[in-house]
Amino acid sequence: MKMLGQCMKLVVAGAALCLWGVKAQAQKLPTATAPGAYLAVGGTYSEVQAQYPQRLLGGAGIYVDLNIRRHFGVEGEVRFLRQNQLEGSNETTYLVGPRFELHRGRFSPYVKGLAGGGHLVFPYGYGYGNYTVVAFGGGLDVNLTDKIKLRAFDFEYQDWPLFNFGPGTVQQAITPYGVSAGLSYRVYHTGGWRKHRYK
Repeated sequence: MKMLGQCMKLVVAGAALCLWGVKAQAQKLPTATAPGAYLAVGGTYSEVQAQYPQRLLGGAGIYVDLNIRRHFGVEGEVRFLRQNQLEGSNETTYLVGPRFELHRGRFSPYVKGLAGGGHLVFPYGYGYGNYTVVAFGGGLDVNLTDKIKLRAFDFEYQDWPLFNFGPGTVQQAITPYGVSAGLSYRVYHTGGWRKHRYK
């Protein structure tokens, strides 16, 4: 519950930033700007409330954003949750899926839906499991320069619907959730955010 409260505070703060950005843009010319097609690669640090075992795990991640059209793109991410382990237990997720973003000057709030796999190492050397993972989330990116973006916050809720402890055990879904922040670098783009204007 404490983690959920912190996540809600981050979401509220992010929404306030978005509204502030929209207000600031409304006072200037030109109006809202946004990039064209681009490919960005970034790194994050995450804190996730794991449900097996029940504890807050932290760790690094890598993500790739491929923006295809005005608001639509694809995001892929890998997270390595290795901090605060319980007797060697850790999680790794590999997810990819569609992302929808808006552009308000430097600010780009977004939502995403991802799917892929999760690898969980059980504590005390009991073994490991590979599972299907579905995730939904959103956050806020901020353009610092034409090529560098700050991922101010990213909230993600995951569903591991087929979780179990091995053959012959009962399946019981787990639903980890967490927040991330980081930076990305645009390795390819058809133009900077200053150069693209939406009509």
